[in-house]
Amino acid sequence: MVHEQRSQPRVSWNSYEHDMRHTDHTEPGAAAVLAPRLAYFAGVARHEHVTRAAQEMGVPQSTLSRAMVRLEQDLGVALFARRGRTVSLTPAGRAFLTSVERALAEVERAAESVRADADPASGKVAFGFLHTLGSETVPGLIRTFRVDHPRVRFQLVQNYGEAMIERLRAGDLDLCLTSPVPDAPDLVARRLDEQRLRLVVPDDHRLAGRRRVRLAEAADETFVTLEPGYGLRRITDDLCAEAGFRPRVAFEGEEAETLRGLVAAGLGVALLPPPAVARPGVVELTVTAPRAVREIGVAWLDGHPDTPPVAAFKRFLLSRRGQLLG
Repeated sequence: MVHEQRSQPRVSWNSYEHDMRHTDHTEPGAAAVLAPRLAYFAGVARHEHVTRAAQEMGVPQSTLSRAMVRLEQDLGVALFARRGRTVSLTPAGRAFLTSVERALAEVERAAESVRADADPASGKVAFGFLHTLGSETVPGLIRTFRVDHPRVRFQLVQNYGEAMIERLRAGDLDLCLTSPVPDAPDLVARRLDEQRLRLVVPDDHRLAGRRRVRLAEAADETFVTLEPGYGLRRITDDLCAEAGFRPRVAFEGEEAETLRGLVAAGLGVALLPPPAVARPGVVELTVTAPRAVREIGVAWLDGHPDTPPVAAFKRFLLSRRGQLLG
């Protein structure tokens, strides 16, 4: 019977973690924590001496020696030529070292980046919002928040509701302001405010002399709307259905102000939130029936822990309930 020979004992990851936890030394770099055997290998290669490398890295020499043996066993390649405690790299070791140093440098950069993003004072918030909230509401929110958090950085994404929800689920966004307020098991959403919608007509329209209108009075009109997938388009379709008709659509766009311009040009009428600045050529009518509003809320992915800057901005948004739109 042939027995497998083991020149060195097998060492488990638990052994390495135990050694790392119970070694009294200065805090190691991120690469040493996240990829200990690669960091050990680079240290031994740099010194070409196990004892000196162990002293520099603040780990027991036995831990370092066993880690190198395990690394070579896992790779199936000799990385070092050994002469006592002095070692030199083999050709395979030199080739491996070049890639390892690049990998460890990238780990360090990645660790620094995520630490910086999570910093309570100067971290990052990835925040999405609707196009129609971009001219006044969101700049005002950020300006107010930065009074107490002047160094927090924002990564801003302006998009329609469904696209932002997709980016929340993909991990690209921490929070988003959207409408309608989503109802999904993997999301947490909180209603913050509501915004009245108006029927916007050309200034020479038959209804332009009115101040108030029932939406059913526009049943025979041509509408310009946002594209399917936009929350405001869904609300428009639902309100028209509640008023007893299906709108005839002449144009589907991506921006509310583009729609206002097309209304001014006589292409149709539109249900829109109030503009930041009044546009000439249109009249904006209060809709008395059905109740024409859109709810605006903040949403985030359920179960995902917040970094300190994200938590601070979330608290700020929730504190603006009923005051979001000024």
